[in-house]
Amino acid sequence: MLDVFSRKIIAAEVHAEESATIASELVEWACEREGVERDSLVLHADNGGPMKGSTMLATLQRLGVVASFSRPAVSDDNPFSEALFRTMKYRPGYPRKPFESREAARDWVDDFVVWYNGTHLHSGIRFVTPNDRHEGRDVAILAARKALYEASRRRTPRRWTGPTRNWSPITAVRLNPERRDGCVVH
Repeated sequence: MLDVFSRKIIAAEVHAEESATIASELVEWACEREGVERDSLVLHADNGGPMKGSTMLATLQRLGVVASFSRPAVSDDNPFSEALFRTMKYRPGYPRKPFESREAARDWVDDFVVWYNGTHLHSGIRFVTPNDRHEGRDVAILAARKALYEASRRRTPRRWTGPTRNWSPITAVRLNPERRDGCVVH
């Protein structure tokens, strides 16, 4: 499970099979751990059986979570999940062979989640970690970067041909923003 706003991996588990019961338990655990308030969350999922099954839908309704599903036959309807999986697959150390056991797979995923949330500087959120963004520390980090860049530009203006990088925090995140003439409409 990925928080789209912060890009933080909220929950990840490895199981031998996919099931609505396992998925429901994961959502319930994640909502409890993150202190999600009723009627404040939208869960966007694919159209797989575990996510659309009655067990999951009943759990979401009980938790006050709104269900949202990808469009049928659109494999890249959630670019945030796709980007996460790409980062996972192309990260150094991604296994070239199958895991020797389920426990080995769980250990690898757990280590990846710690790295991704706490060390990985995410380009989509101005090169802060998902944990920093999730906890609200990104605002101070980005303000400090902006001040550093501006001071550097004042010290050595010849090195700068244009404005400094945009270090303002991203305020809105949309799953599939409207597009007009090839441009995203905000």
